[in-house]
Amino acid sequence: MSFKRVRGFIFLKDVFALSITAFGGPQGHFGMFLDLLVGKRGYLTEEDLIELYALCQVLPGPTSTQTITALGYKIGGPNLAYLTLLVWMLPAFCIMTTLAILVTTAQDLDFSLDFLRFIEPIAVGIVAYSSYKITIKVVNTKIGVGLTIFSAFASFAFKSPYAFPILIILGGLATTWKYKRQPIEEKEKINIKWANLILWISVLIAAAVLGGVTQFQSIKIFENFYRNGSLIFGGGQVLVPLLYTEFVEFKQYLTSQEFISGYGFVQAIPGPVFSFSAYVGALSARELGIGGQILMAGMAAIGIFLPGTFLIFFVIRFWEQLKKYRLIRASLEGITAVSAGMVIAAAFLLFMPMEQKPINFILLFATVGMMHFTKVPTPFIIVAGLLFGIIIA
Repeated sequence: MSFKRVRGFIFLKDVFALSITAFGGPQGHFGMFLDLLVGKRGYLTEEDLIELYALCQVLPGPTSTQTITALGYKIGGPNLAYLTLLVWMLPAFCIMTTLAILVTTAQDLDFSLDFLRFIEPIAVGIVAYSSYKITIKVVNTKIGVGLTIFSAFASFAFKSPYAFPILIILGGLATTWKYKRQPIEEKEKINIKWANLILWISVLIAAAVLGGVTQFQSIKIFENFYRNGSLIFGGGQVLVPLLYTEFVEFKQYLTSQEFISGYGFVQAIPGPVFSFSAYVGALSARELGIGGQILMAGMAAIGIFLPGTFLIFFVIRFWEQLKKYRLIRASLEGITAVSAGMVIAAAFLLFMPMEQKPINFILLFATVGMMHFTKVPTPFIIVAGLLFGIIIA
């Protein structure tokens, strides 16, 4: 077996480990990516990861999913990237589909999530430590410090997904004037392959036309989620109000209680928050039986994840060539500083709704301390929190 194939297999094992232990949405996921993919495996540097993460925030779609699939692409090409996407989303997809079926068959199901109570402070601790580690690593100039502080305050104040790409662009522009300080590198002509961009647009148009002509529910579900996945910046939490408006208020496929319960479930499980789409898709087809629900959950999940995947595959192909231009390299200082500020803001945003109990503060600071002073892997901390919650519950 070749070294490249072995490395790809190890990477997929790491992705699976993350898919069953990474709680907390994109901000929480980033800390675990930093710990496992950078610190333990060395697939890329901290600077490369934060650049990639910032690039994914500029594009519509699920940030964590785009980041990890783009890394899969860099390691093993498109085949490994698509396998990465499948491995990353599959556990959360199965859990959310199963929960939707359980809700359908037993509306009065008394499902307690009390044993997950300690995951929230641990996730906040992971994000807090990540923000510290990123900042001291990539912010080392006065303008970088200023941009980080500005970004943290702006991200916390506006709380809008559309603020993220705007702040990243502004941060990049703020340091482009320093391009003359960058060493001159031999540049290659940027070779842009348009296939994935054309594919993204073509699928969007084809799904809308086919759904309108055939009125097949499966195609209409796919089109609904593909359209939403093509337009949303900022992660799964931003997708929720759009899905609520479309599937609860307008189409009335779900009740408000079912929808809110599903959102609670997805906050309590590891993996991508966009897996909430599987729950909504399955409940939208409850009259079709279990087989129909699984089919619709799959169509919804494929629809929501594909647009961001097509877009990051389009950009990642020429990103390394683009980085060789001094103007672009100079802008990366501002982009990384702004991204560091966003992670700092995320720590505070996640902390604010946390129940202010002594045990939560103890777990938060214990998580930060363990990550800083010990080599205990982050997944072990998460599992310990789960076991502690089960014992207490």
